[in-house]
Amino acid sequence: MSEQRPLLIELGTEELPVKALPGLAQAFFDGVLAALDKRGVAVERGDAKPLHTPRRVAVLLPGVAVEQPEQASEVLGPYLNIALDGDGQPTRALQGFAAKAGVDWTQLGRTADAKGERFVHRAVTPGATTAALLPEIVREAIAGMPIPKPMRWGDHDHAFARPVLWLVMLLGKDVVDGEVFGVKSDRFSRGHRFLHDKQVWISSPDDYIDALRGAKVLVDADERRRRIVDEVNAAAKAVGGTARIEADNLEQVVCLNEWPKAVSCTFEEEFLAVPQEALVATMEANQKFFPVLDDGGRLTARFIGIANVEPKDDSEIRKGYERVIRPRFADAKFFFVEDMKQGLASMNDGLASVTYQAKLGTVADKVQRVAALAEAIAPQVGVDAALAKRAALLSKADLQSRLVGEFPELQGIAGRHYAMQDASLADLSRDDRAAIANAIDESWQPRFAGDDIALSPLGKVLAIAERLDTLAGGFAAGLKPTGNKDAFALRRNALGLARTIIESGFEFDIQSLLALAIMQSALGVASTAPSDPGKREKHFANTGIRMAEADALDGSWVMTKLREHSGAQGQSLDEFSVSPLVVELQDFILDRLRGYYADKGVPGAHFNAVAELKPKSLYDFDRRIDAIGIFAQLPEAEALAAANKRINNILKKAEGAASREEIPAIEDKDLLREPAESALAEAVEAVYAETGQALAKGDYVDALAHLARLRPQVDAFFDSVMVNVEEDNLRRNRLALLKRLADRLGSVAAIEHLST
Repeated sequence: MSEQRPLLIELGTEELPVKALPGLAQAFFDGVLAALDKRGVAVERGDAKPLHTPRRVAVLLPGVAVEQPEQASEVLGPYLNIALDGDGQPTRALQGFAAKAGVDWTQLGRTADAKGERFVHRAVTPGATTAALLPEIVREAIAGMPIPKPMRWGDHDHAFARPVLWLVMLLGKDVVDGEVFGVKSDRFSRGHRFLHDKQVWISSPDDYIDALRGAKVLVDADERRRRIVDEVNAAAKAVGGTARIEADNLEQVVCLNEWPKAVSCTFEEEFLAVPQEALVATMEANQKFFPVLDDGGRLTARFIGIANVEPKDDSEIRKGYERVIRPRFADAKFFFVEDMKQGLASMNDGLASVTYQAKLGTVADKVQRVAALAEAIAPQVGVDAALAKRAALLSKADLQSRLVGEFPELQGIAGRHYAMQDASLADLSRDDRAAIANAIDESWQPRFAGDDIALSPLGKVLAIAERLDTLAGGFAAGLKPTGNKDAFALRRNALGLARTIIESGFEFDIQSLLALAIMQSALGVASTAPSDPGKREKHFANTGIRMAEADALDGSWVMTKLREHSGAQGQSLDEFSVSPLVVELQDFILDRLRGYYADKGVPGAHFNAVAELKPKSLYDFDRRIDAIGIFAQLPEAEALAAANKRINNILKKAEGAASREEIPAIEDKDLLREPAESALAEAVEAVYAETGQALAKGDYVDALAHLARLRPQVDAFFDSVMVNVEEDNLRRNRLALLKRLADRLGSVAAIEHLST
């Protein structure tokens, strides 16, 4: 085995983009490892990881071979019938091949493939030294880094995330000669820009982390993170509070500092009258500070800043932090006070002048559609329909507030605060007012991947209604996502809708809900269309709605259907002229669930087995997923899955039957000739009786457990009974038995997907 030495590669720059830094460091690390592996250079990685600070990315590996292994090559030459003449002498083709390889033709080897025997040149050459390979390895790793906005500097064509200032390349204690972006490698790193603004001698890779630590640079991001968390928590504890440390904010602070130091600060208590979310957003998003909370989780008038220095007296830094935050807080207070004077009703009126989407009308139009859906959905989950409608009508009012205009991330949150004090809700009890206020906030949940769904029943209703309208409107207006384009976040809304329904345990007929939402959107598309026939036709072009269908819809009829809607007992899809769009949208939602269940460890075969049945209820879909997971663990599962696949293939190919409908629904017991088919018929009859009640109750685990007991009879049938016999009545009778069996085996899921 080749000798190994530690390897250090450090690329020093001006301050790198904060949010991109971890990804850049990881890509550089992965790129170096991949390039070494491609060249066959052995690596002892150990617990190595990407190293980075705002001014550098680095790769530190405990062991790298000093040279490649011997490089074996094999070049195929001409086949013998081309390479040799009738006397066995080399032709010009063989002579040319040998000359190119630099050997006499007699030194060539031979090999054979399907076409025959041919000449081959095999050679073994010494491996190159790793030092010779490293410059190209580094350039290759840099080329693979995801640079967000490449910069150019100086009078050359080099481009990188930021100007490159130094390059360290050490293999063991030796400097590896190389050049990147016009910068030659050496062993000099750089210390902290303010605390140690000088070169740092790196004698060997093993000394790198300690040498930089001595120069006031913590190059290990995990070490910086631990120091920040410890200092922030200690500073918060010292003032009797608890620090709010959000992962995203922490990560950005880690990437902003090389030598972090916590500074405890305060602000005027009068600002606490402002919704604390606005103050927290200012501290975290704008200034990267850490708010301090009391024991009840309420914001205090204190916060912690992180300085990238280590001053003897931090009073000036504290004054600076407090000064920079005050204007933003003052703005938030002003906006909040002015919004409270305006009131939700006035804000709501302003939505009529804000376009939601050209073909779907204004935000006010959307609010009306959401309110109608919420009113229809609410009774199905025990929520007061009038309260749901009232909450929905106010759910977008805060979009017209000054506070949300300044802090868009407070959508819904600001509405909650305004609703708790708004005069237009004075007629409500305190509990109902609180329910509406919380629902306005919760209607936006889940706001991001991994976020919780709405907590309250009323909030869930609004969240479902909002996403139903967004999805239906998007598809109706022809805004379906393509590639990376998803302007209305329809993918996120589809998953949010599915999660809210499933995790709430709501038994909704999703097809009926989608149909109701699409009909409303179709009316919206029609209402925004010009009256001129030519322009009207162009308006409907590239939408999911046909003009004739939209024009045929009557608004009052749609509202009647909304009022009549009753969840799982909703109207038949046959009444809806836009049903193809319903199917398409349902498939879109199911496709989003594929990733949702994959993240939960559900095998793709299990998902496919349930998805093939397209249950109308998403909660029912979830129960079937759970049941099929339990069934798959049974010893009978694989055999029954294979048998069901075989049965389906037999039924598809059944002689004289173009479809299953032509096969009798029930077998004739007088035509059961073989003991095995009689036994199977008897077992199927029994299992129908045993599983009927379980299926009706949605107890799919119990139903599948009964079906699993069919395995002996199924195995015996296929071992001793010929299905496709010449006697037509006998063949059709056996097909009828198999059809009845397959229908019940597939009653929970298409279990044939479990067959490998």
